[in-house]
Amino acid sequence: MASKADLHCHTTFSDGSLTPTQLVARAVQRGLEVMAITDHDCTDGLPEALEAASRYPGFLLIPGIELSTDVPQNEVHVLGYFIDWQSPAFQERLARLRRSRLDRGEAMVAKLRGLGLDLSWERVQEIAGDGAVGRPHIALAMMESGHIKTLDEAFEKYLGRNGPAYVEREKMTPAEAVELITGVGGLPILAHPGQLPDLDQFLEELKGAGLLGMEVYYQDYGPGDVERLLAAARRHDLLPLGGSDYHGLGTARERDLGDIPLPFQPVEQLIALARQRGRIAAR
Repeated sequence: MASKADLHCHTTFSDGSLTPTQLVARAVQRGLEVMAITDHDCTDGLPEALEAASRYPGFLLIPGIELSTDVPQNEVHVLGYFIDWQSPAFQERLARLRRSRLDRGEAMVAKLRGLGLDLSWERVQEIAGDGAVGRPHIALAMMESGHIKTLDEAFEKYLGRNGPAYVEREKMTPAEAVELITGVGGLPILAHPGQLPDLDQFLEELKGAGLLGMEVYYQDYGPGDVERLLAAARRHDLLPLGGSDYHGLGTARERDLGDIPLPFQPVEQLIALARQRGRIAAR
């Protein structure tokens, strides 16, 4: 079932394959009415995306971000919607996070070379282009060099959290990410929480920090996952949202834009809340 909204998408300014203009055009082509661009630790693609979206009356582009955070033995991502992305203090914090990603990427390439995989850090940077260097860029360089056959293989064998080439980056807790987003007027949403242990306790803690919703509908969540997460969202009075996490990289698990069963009602509730808080002009 396709949705009219997709609230988790990436561009070339982080680790996606489409420029902001191309992503907006694809979203409209696929019948989306609402899309959020949520690049990793980066908002540099938003000016181009907002300009592109202005050409399509009735299409709403939500300025967003995806922040990476750490908990013991796991990584948690927090999405922010309707953020004041031009805040100087916010941009300085993002710059620090991106510098950490750059250092981490170089260290991961060094680890891969230590494992006997001939890989060029310069080539990884070329693949990333203007985007914030991420593990998918390293995986693409590995595939280009013939060390792996698929991007999923890179994460399973080398780049995943427990992989031999994994490197930590600057740490931020999920609560700190929620507070950072609310600090710039944004609406914080927990990304893909399907595998998190002690989910109810975790949601309670994050709601205390300002969490407003969670991803219930996601690229590889089956009906059982959706039912379980929807029940958790209801227990904690959180908006049940979702997105495809579209990168356009053609991995086995990736869905196309809007190819998720996200109902439009919670999206309308999100928009109403943003309007209530002055993040969208009243109609």
